[in-house]
Amino acid sequence: MNTENCSLIYKYAHLFSQLTAENLADLSKMVSDDIEFSDPFNITCGKTKFIAIFSHMFEVMADPKFEILDLSESQKASYIKWRLTGKVKRFRFIKINIVGISEVKANAEGKITTHHDHWDSASQLLTLIPVLGFTTRLLLKMFKLKQ
Repeated sequence: MNTENCSLIYKYAHLFSQLTAENLADLSKMVSDDIEFSDPFNITCGKTKFIAIFSHMFEVMADPKFEILDLSESQKASYIKWRLTGKVKRFRFIKINIVGISEVKANAEGKITTHHDHWDSASQLLTLIPVLGFTTRLLLKMFKLKQ
């Protein structure tokens, strides 16, 4: 990865740490038209859908904030470790505290082309939801090594 892309990754991570519904246009400027995105709930291709995912996040969450915990770069990709905090608007008692890693790739033109989020939706989100959480906790307990 060239130096130009390295500074791009730092700018990209910094933007996520400052992300608001009002500055999604800045995010749009940093990504390619055909960006590939995935997380535990979405697999999309294209800038419009990518921005829509984060716009939707602001619709369903109260005060979502990304804290950048670490950043690592290699020849093939960069990795941004983050924490997402906030609350679910519909169920204010559900406090979000998700730690994950984004695998990010950029092209020679200095645009982000790939953004794959890796995080555990079962233990970090589904366990918080009434009824579904009970079942999820049972499944997690079933697979946990007994000591």
